[in-house]
Amino acid sequence: MQYNHPIVIQGGMGIAVSDWRLAKTVSQTGQLGVVSGTAINSVLVRRLQDGDLAGDCRRALKAFPSQNIAQKILDTYFIEGGRPPHQAYKRPPMFSVESPKFLLQLTVAASFVEVWLAREGHNGVVGLNLLEKVVLPNLACLYGGLLAGVDYVIMGAGIPREIPGALDLLSQNQKAGLKVPVAGAAEDVMTFFDPQEVMEDTVLEPLKRPYFFPIVSSAILAANLKKKSTGRVDGFIVEGPLAGGHNAPPRGPMKLNDKGEPIYGERDEVCLKEMAALELPFWMAGYYATPEKLQEVRAMGAHGVQVGTLFAFSEESGVKQELKENALKTILTEKAPEGGWIFTDPRSSPTGFPFKAARLPGTISEESIYASRKRICDLGYLRHAYQKEDGSIGQRCPAEPVNDYVKKGGLLEDTVGRKCLCNALMADVGMGQIQAGGQEEISLLTAGDDLNNVTRMLTDGKTSYSAKDVISYLLDLDHSMKTSGPLESALN
Repeated sequence: MQYNHPIVIQGGMGIAVSDWRLAKTVSQTGQLGVVSGTAINSVLVRRLQDGDLAGDCRRALKAFPSQNIAQKILDTYFIEGGRPPHQAYKRPPMFSVESPKFLLQLTVAASFVEVWLAREGHNGVVGLNLLEKVVLPNLACLYGGLLAGVDYVIMGAGIPREIPGALDLLSQNQKAGLKVPVAGAAEDVMTFFDPQEVMEDTVLEPLKRPYFFPIVSSAILAANLKKKSTGRVDGFIVEGPLAGGHNAPPRGPMKLNDKGEPIYGERDEVCLKEMAALELPFWMAGYYATPEKLQEVRAMGAHGVQVGTLFAFSEESGVKQELKENALKTILTEKAPEGGWIFTDPRSSPTGFPFKAARLPGTISEESIYASRKRICDLGYLRHAYQKEDGSIGQRCPAEPVNDYVKKGGLLEDTVGRKCLCNALMADVGMGQIQAGGQEEISLLTAGDDLNNVTRMLTDGKTSYSAKDVISYLLDLDHSMKTSGPLESALN
């Protein structure tokens, strides 16, 4: 079955690693560029506090449907010329089941800005990536993306069964809701987003409903989502345990190898024949970023591949330039640690999902460095909701101060080994918070196992490479994929 979708999907890497610049570059080649919506409200307010020196955020905000909301955001967060280097960022409020209207407005605008900038000035397609586990901002993020004309929505880190129906409603500017997992709650708890209320006096027109691709780790889950989702599912990203960021846990009891990493077995392998039988397009992700593997999976029924790691270390990615340069230089010139440059940590993520960390000097993958960090939870995207004794809803994070977590009814053992991914990933993209005492948050680079082979992009003495180089490399063996449209122009 033939589908008119891009062959290569650039992975949606948060926070702001897959920013609008990277997504735009990939989209201009005729493939699918994807922006991350994770913590997008914090990304916008920190860019504004850093002065928005090129004027990109303010240019996008001028196109936002509500100029009253846009001006409120600028009045609250924009600093002409940027904040002093050692001044802490002003934070937006944290999300709750019933978040303040201004926080929802900020989130809609931030998602709009990222997608609008990625789509500006070309006719390529752009996607928005979100985490199902980070449920509270998701409806506002989705609506902001729809306002900007996003073409695809991709979602992983959970089972996003309710998202297709939410997209149907939001595209018609109707109120949508999502279930919020609440520990100890006897009944379902819902969070809602009403475009008519959040956008105040803005005249709202019907919006394009984007394609929806959930990220799955098995054909069984894909079949379940196709059958039982609240609306139309248009395809799947099939992500294996070698992909970066969060991985699905192994099926069955968690067992660790001698390095302390989860052991994946035959039950975790996805049958491409079963995926093809679902009669929806699918893309393979996690160590498929070679032209040979691309051709192989296409011959077995896949439409293409999703690629993250190669793009994460490209010139256009949002990773801080110094981090990218040091990472590529280290991998190119030094011997890899035993087991390679990537460690799949079963404990670090507050979500409880295994999380991949690059084992590079100067990042919090070095336990001695992280041990010196004082625990704090001031962004809160990975907090878990729980029901208090009085029936109200509270939130807690296994990476917050241990005593605070335990006082909220959390288990002491759940705090062991947890790391503040929210702050570490903000530091990755050059927006690390300045905490009390002047300490800047430390980076934690995530990548897939393909990081071990990233130097294949550094041929002929090069020390860096572009996102267009990645597309050219991936499509090299299959000349039929090199369309005579945007891709050919971009590669010339």
